[in-house]
Amino acid sequence: MLYMVIEHFYEGAAPEIYRRARKKGRMLSPGLEYVASWVALDFKTCYQLMRTEDPALFTAWIENWKDLSSFTIVPVRTSAEATEAIAAQL
Repeated sequence: MLYMVIEHFYEGAAPEIYRRARKKGRMLSPGLEYVASWVALDFKTCYQLMRTEDPALFTAWIENWKDLSSFTIVPVRTSAEATEAIAAQL
């Protein structure tokens, strides 16, 4: 399943986030897969697409970053999957 992870950087935390990522990587648990990400121009928000069959894996990952960011995790589907799921209601 896909998840949109909206990471809200704490004020002034962006440089430390990038330092930690450079030094330690994403620190993902096995079974939690990074797909892609986009960062707002003001370095206050990162939108990350991730995949996992076990959403509980987000807990350990967030533990590594919670001092620098807060997180909103939203289960999502692709547009093609949405079109298929809604087709019977059209």
